Amino acid sequence: MELGHVIVLAGGLSYEREVSLRSGRRIADALRSVDVPVELRDADATLLDSLSHDPPDAVFPVLHGAAGEDGAIRDVLELLGVPYVGARPDACRVAWDKPTAKAVVRRAGLSTPPSVALPKEIFHDLGASSVLDHIVNRLGLPLFVKPTRGGSALGASLVRVAADLPAAMVGCFAYGDAALVEQYIEGTEVAVSVIERNGEPHALPAVEIVAAGGRYDYTARYDAGDTEFVVPARLTPEATERAALAAVTAHRALGLRDLSRTDLIVDPAGEVHFLEVNVAPGMTETSLFPLAVSAADLDLGTVCRDLLLTRFP
Repeated sequence: MELGHVIVLAGGLSYEREVSLRSGRRIADALRSVDVPVELRDADATLLDSLSHDPPDAVFPVLHGAAGEDGAIRDVLELLGVPYVGARPDACRVAWDKPTAKAVVRRAGLSTPPSVALPKEIFHDLGASSVLDHIVNRLGLPLFVKPTRGGSALGASLVRVAADLPAAMVGCFAYGDAALVEQYIEGTEVAVSVIERNGEPHALPAVEIVAAGGRYDYTARYDAGDTEFVVPARLTPEATERAALAAVTAHRALGLRDLSRTDLIVDPAGEVHFLEVNVAPGMTETSLFPLAVSAADLDLGTVCRDLLLTRFP
């Protein structure tokens, strides 16, 4: 079985467009290295006509942000009958909404930090100061604030003192209409990527994230040298096993497909806490999924080709 026409879909119009383009180029190059013919395409006004008139064997979406991860583009691909790698639309919608994903994995037995999710209208209608006071009284400090939907740490910030919370909320609402405020858990931040083989999800080695200044923000994620990545993560064997199990459990509970990346915190006692999941992991030179693939002694091009072949009609 051979792939004759593959499209890597990247770009789009989200805040994460540039990262998506970098991911797309990386995946396209990796696939070409294993002799897969690849066309790198943007999600623009010419896409639908192209897919209709010259249908590819399969599409590998590496769109980050809203349309790429909320299920919309995948809905379109399904309307056109075009096979694609990754989670189906309904699963994307659940995973994309962080509070909903947290509720699903909690029911599946995973620990996730206590949190509250509120739209910005609540702060306007009820009074921001009063609402923020009740959040601090309920969840304590420190807190982590981030948009309920979105990636690349855009609009996310750590709040250690209550006086910094209003500014954190303003920064969050610049990137979304609702905020997830969760209890911040000190510990080791790790990312565990999952790939499916023969329909079964398998965890790749955990990647430990050591960001300069302790902040794994947008710059730290995508500027080479700003963050140290340790693979495999410096965890005890027991914590390593728990982290892998948590990622596979999240993948299954959320109904994901083919690949995913779960972000976790391992506290000093070795307990693992779910933060969020990504259905379209970054694929840049500083991204976590390719690091995990390499640590597993796998080739990125081969992994991506095999995922495409599972979708080949």
